[in-house]
Amino acid sequence: MRLSKTLLSAGTLALVAATTAMPLVAKAETGIVRHAEGDFPISTSIEVPAGASTIYLSGMGAPVQDKTAPPKSLEAYGDTQTQTLASLQRIEAELKKLNLTMGDVVQMHIYMVADPRTKQLDFAGMMKAYTQYFGTAKQPNLPVRSAFAVAQLANPGWLIEIEVTAVRAPKK
Repeated sequence: MRLSKTLLSAGTLALVAATTAMPLVAKAETGIVRHAEGDFPISTSIEVPAGASTIYLSGMGAPVQDKTAPPKSLEAYGDTQTQTLASLQRIEAELKKLNLTMGDVVQMHIYMVADPRTKQLDFAGMMKAYTQYFGTAKQPNLPVRSAFAVAQLANPGWLIEIEVTAVRAPKK
């Protein structure tokens, strides 16, 4: 709850409670409306206008980061933060081929495997990489997002795989 001061007509001072439960709504020039609540860098819902094209990108993991490491090993691909950043770079490159940007992403699914060294998901490491692309001054558009813990991914060296859905707004 936020308190604000209001001057009454009689000149007395009163404290008036004002709630901040209203969700933040951002409507882009494209007609896409993103609803967000709180400070967590994801949208709670997104409205896409009629006539928009939907683009589905397949899940992408990180490319090999260390070619001297054993193939398909954790050492070859890096930790969760490194893999998330590399996966997002691949996604960005694929979107660019389609004349889209990360700002056009409306939905993201992140599949995560526990790091075999710690037996834990590195959610914080994933978020450090994610927030380099989403919710920044340069790129404020936030997708709706789900993150899943899975037993394993197709590549035994991957700790993360990301798939996205992007939208190309209708031409005016």
